[in-house]
Amino acid sequence: MDTQIHLTYRLRLAKVKRIVVKVGTHILINKSGGPNVQRIAALVKEIAQLQQNHEVILVSSGAIGTGLHTLGLKRRPTNLPELQMAAAIGQTRLQVIYQKHFAKHGITTSQVLLTHDDLKNRVRHLNARNTLQALLSRKIIPIINENDVVSVDEIKFGDNDILSSLVAALVNADLLILLTSPNGVQEQITARTMRRIPYISEVTQKTFALVQPKKNALSTGGMQTKLTAAQNANRVGAFTVIASGTQKNVLTQIIEGKDVGTLIGHEDDKHHIKHQRKQWIAFFHKPQGQLVINNFAIEALRDKGKSLLPIGITKVIGEFSQGALVDVVDENNQTIARGFTQYTSDELNKIKGKNTTEIADILGHKYYDEVIHRKNLVLTANEE
Repeated sequence: MDTQIHLTYRLRLAKVKRIVVKVGTHILINKSGGPNVQRIAALVKEIAQLQQNHEVILVSSGAIGTGLHTLGLKRRPTNLPELQMAAAIGQTRLQVIYQKHFAKHGITTSQVLLTHDDLKNRVRHLNARNTLQALLSRKIIPIINENDVVSVDEIKFGDNDILSSLVAALVNADLLILLTSPNGVQEQITARTMRRIPYISEVTQKTFALVQPKKNALSTGGMQTKLTAAQNANRVGAFTVIASGTQKNVLTQIIEGKDVGTLIGHEDDKHHIKHQRKQWIAFFHKPQGQLVINNFAIEALRDKGKSLLPIGITKVIGEFSQGALVDVVDENNQTIARGFTQYTSDELNKIKGKNTTEIADILGHKYYDEVIHRKNLVLTANEE
């Protein structure tokens, strides 16, 4: 770890403008399964202090847990209607608690419920961003959660960690704070000893190998989803701090540059996706299939800034329509890029490996020379 860079980045956190704070279920729910009102009050007080010099968005879990407690249920149901029922009950109760405590500090809050489908649609995506910008301009704190009452697998974010990173991208946040149970990312030193990692420059496969998937009766996330969220956030230029939400004055300590939790990110612009439309392509869609490409196509995309042509495609995986978002992968299934295809999977199976001059003869028509035009393509680890 480069200690000097770590400390420099920590000290810069005091100057960030816009912060997204995500709070996990186990920070908000007490041992009996109900809302931990005392901790919520302390959290609200810290956010109120932050708002004096920063713009703050709160992404809050805990709705389903709160609803389950109200219903007298101890475990998270697997039945979708029961989950959505718990969410409907818990959202209202949790929002009332937040509203009450923020009002003590003279702060107005708003509730914003989102699904992945909302942010995938370009018009609704822009409307959501404009709404959040308007709320922040009036010093109103948006409290965001996934709209579990209507969400199904096809439109779910999957976890509020991921949702918080997408919100950070949506509003061009400078900092994402993920409050959870452990004080940051931990690495195992011995069979019984764990050590906090103060700083991670870039989330890689080695970083993911440090943590294990986690399943819990109430929550859906774990450290892996937090690392994915941090990876997403840094791709759009935001830093992330993963820290313990039970630690006193944790938000204040983070902003003051104290060495708490794990700071993740760097300022290397060549790895950042700067354009908002490219961010929308990279993060706000779920891939409908894969295109396997050869080394010549990889070089054309990565080194020459070219579009993807049929001749570079060796295999088409999945069934999808024209305009679908697909992942572009190499022969080892490593993602190279992501983009909108201008041909269906059936058409691509017929023209893969062919020259553009052959498309019309094979298909009887030709929409475009390119399978994915450069303007509709985002590389996984190059400047865009």
